[in-house]
Amino acid sequence: MNKVILMGRLTRDPDMRGEGTGLVARYSLAVDRRFSRNEENNTDFINIVVFGKGAEFAQNYLKKGTKVLVTGRIQTGSYTNKDGQKVYTTDVIAEDQEFAESKNAAASNGGQSDTYSSANTSVQDDGDFMNISDGVKDDMPF
Repeated sequence: MNKVILMGRLTRDPDMRGEGTGLVARYSLAVDRRFSRNEENNTDFINIVVFGKGAEFAQNYLKKGTKVLVTGRIQTGSYTNKDGQKVYTTDVIAEDQEFAESKNAAASNGGQSDTYSSANTSVQDDGDFMNISDGVKDDMPF
């Protein structure tokens, strides 16, 4: 079984490629790793790749600093770079992405802004929860 569950903050805005059903989003998560010996925190930076509707969600709602919960699978690969050296990659292919904190907590941590908008819809903030217009509900990946 290949299943990964991660919670962390985006280290940068998602990098978008393609269009329509071929849309791909890439971003990295800063994920804390705790050691029990001295309670010291270390951070891992995990590359996330998401396709289709999930990529649209990332494009419209995620930005640097957003705390998210990502569920997916690990995928490894390799390629030869321009210098002829073999480079190995490890990515998490996201199957599900969810916000991991309230809007107010995100705002106090420098995360998301108060209003989200895309080309044809808008989402307004009402405290801890967002009001999502009727047309958007059918397009949401969750």
